[in-house]
Amino acid sequence: MAFRRRAKSHPLFSQEFLIHNHADIGFCLVLFVLIALMFEVTAKTAFLFILPQYNISVPTTDGELVQYHYGPKDLVTILFYIFIAIILHAVVQEYALDKINRRLHLSKVKHSKFNESGQLVVFHLTSLIWCLYVVVTEGYISNPQSLWENYPHVYLPFQVKFFYLCQLAYWLHALPELYFQKVRKEDIPRQLQCIALYLVHIAGAYLLNLTRLGLILLLLQYLAEFFFHMARLVYFTDENNEKLFNVWAVVFVVTKLFTLTLYILVIGFGLPRVENQALEPEEGNLFSFLFNHILFRMSVLLLVCLFQASVMWRFIHFQLRRWREYWHEQSSRKRAAACAKQPAKPLKRDSGYHENGVVKAENGTSLRTKKLKSP
Repeated sequence: MAFRRRAKSHPLFSQEFLIHNHADIGFCLVLFVLIALMFEVTAKTAFLFILPQYNISVPTTDGELVQYHYGPKDLVTILFYIFIAIILHAVVQEYALDKINRRLHLSKVKHSKFNESGQLVVFHLTSLIWCLYVVVTEGYISNPQSLWENYPHVYLPFQVKFFYLCQLAYWLHALPELYFQKVRKEDIPRQLQCIALYLVHIAGAYLLNLTRLGLILLLLQYLAEFFFHMARLVYFTDENNEKLFNVWAVVFVVTKLFTLTLYILVIGFGLPRVENQALEPEEGNLFSFLFNHILFRMSVLLLVCLFQASVMWRFIHFQLRRWREYWHEQSSRKRAAACAKQPAKPLKRDSGYHENGVVKAENGTSLRTKKLKSP
């Protein structure tokens, strides 16, 4: 208990110290691991942090091919790249987003949303280019049948496994960033839901040996997310410019249609045709065996369709609300413009002249009719 009291009062354990210096702490830890590579005694342990583990040589017609599978040691590698992601997050924030924020003079709410979208634009663009490169070089687009052929895909190429480890590291690093970036309490549940969904889908594809399908789905998802956050950035700089939101709406619908089609194609038609139908858990084909049962396949497809339907419903609700606000604003502007153009009507004055607020005739008598007294 005495140590806890001293720790709370010590500046090293203070909240402000961790918030302002978390990137420096991560940099020191990364540097410590890199220095360990220089010594023979610690080099083997350092490689455990830096490089993917569980490599195996697979014989092919052209010779031996080094491939990888997953295991508990992947957690150590993910931990190392979590610190790398924290450092890169701080670099983008300090040298790009903070400088733009000073010029825009945004409100506190818009400032938080601008930082969120700015970070995600950089991440989605990088992941989009990287994922597209992996998909093209591995031939998953040119040969769609490779998405389910030879399932389960237990052994992965280096670039595929490294991509998945970096993706898991980024979304895990987003959890402490909620504390470091002082995210508003109102935004925390929404961001936690987003992080959890990405982690479940990426880890599910990685652990269930659906990495090829997962790469295509991530490519489609990141394409739509890139346009959305790019549209938000443009909107914060110029509130009258909403053209990119229309582009995002089209891209979103197209990517969701492709996503649902891929799920049906791979899970409904592709995986039932795999030749290896024997249950061999040590070979990693447990889920290949399950996908050969129509009840399991229909259950998975039902869950996927329900999730995609909920996403589309929220999208349609958002678009309808946005269009209602747009037409309401346009009608208000038209009414205001019509009132401004309408000429002022001149006041009609009775003949004669006014005296003390009473209209007088030319002879000085009032024009008002006098009431006759009743007899």
